[in-house]
Amino acid sequence: MNQIRYYSLDVFRGATVALMILVNNPGTWSFMFAPLQHAEWNGCTPTDLVFPFFLFAVGNAMAFVIPRMQKSSQSMFWQKVIKRTIIIFLIGLFLNWFPFFKWDNNHLIFKAWKESDENGIRIMGVLQRIAIAYFFASIIAFYFKPKKVLWISIIILIIYWLTTIILGGNNPYSIDGFYGAKLDHQILGLAHIYKGEGIPFDPEGLYSTIPTISQVLLGYLAGYFITKQGNIKWFNKAIPSTDYPNYRLVAGLFTIGTIALIIGYFWQLEFPYNKKIWSSSYVVHTTGLATLAIATMIWFIEILSIRNFLMKFFDVFGKNPLFIFVLSGLLPRLFALIRINNGQNEQGEINYVSPFGWFYQNICAKIPGTPEIGSFIYSLIFLALFWFLAYLLDKNKIYIKV
Repeated sequence: MNQIRYYSLDVFRGATVALMILVNNPGTWSFMFAPLQHAEWNGCTPTDLVFPFFLFAVGNAMAFVIPRMQKSSQSMFWQKVIKRTIIIFLIGLFLNWFPFFKWDNNHLIFKAWKESDENGIRIMGVLQRIAIAYFFASIIAFYFKPKKVLWISIIILIIYWLTTIILGGNNPYSIDGFYGAKLDHQILGLAHIYKGEGIPFDPEGLYSTIPTISQVLLGYLAGYFITKQGNIKWFNKAIPSTDYPNYRLVAGLFTIGTIALIIGYFWQLEFPYNKKIWSSSYVVHTTGLATLAIATMIWFIEILSIRNFLMKFFDVFGKNPLFIFVLSGLLPRLFALIRINNGQNEQGEINYVSPFGWFYQNICAKIPGTPEIGSFIYSLIFLALFWFLAYLLDKNKIYIKV
């Protein structure tokens, strides 16, 4: 059966990129609406869905690429996967280090790789996690049949759960007892891990990257199911055939998504939903929601043929997802080197802000209403700026891929 390219998958991928930009760039982190904040520890907010949805989308895309790679030589496969993994990882590391200079007492100084035993450039991050998960998921998808890929995904999640309990402290699911934190300290070093949790703890650490491999693989399996239009031998008995276009596909995705949500719910009673340690229940839960989201999009976009401005808005982001996401991180960092005099504080010291900071404090923050409104409007304007850049690239048929 020939593969059908679903426009809804492009919209889904673009929507995840747009939401990643939106939630990562508030006017101020001090004032954000609750749905735009991550769960403090256990739990799952709408914002906690964005990153796993993106990993799920990476797996979806693999379902269209892996079959072509399997028809080529193994050397070609390894060359492409290794090259892409290294490039994505290095871009993430570059983003952490950029712009290589920072202000210190009115002087620009170089950001050293390691300033002290406790401070340095963070090694891991969103793109680094994507690179590692993509690498191992690609290998598994390339060498194993989809049914075995499913079992491998399940085994990874179960082993991660058990090792977290066995190797963790008295409270293995806590920030203090989580084994991954100790492993990151030993391998990455204290100077090179995230410090934003109150204690040195990296939410994109090495150990907690293991279950993200399953997240990508489950996205791959959903993509495989879509490419086969729901017609796979080990699922045919669950969903009856019909002449209605894509009925089996949509019904199958809704069934799979619902089953995943049920499994995730019962699993979280023991291993709570937790993005920061990427718990196994969190993987299953977010996979279920992502599957339901894609099923809904296929229903409206492919079957009912609803294609409006909102679809086009998200689709544009999906044309250059990596480039736009990286650019959304580079520009604020670059503009942070530009300092604008924004008056004096109570001690008579000059309050310097970046152009983005000046725009928020002097425009958005002064919008009537609660502070969260101004912070959110800043996020929307920031998102609109990058949509316009993505639109220009798409209009001129410029597609930057790795």
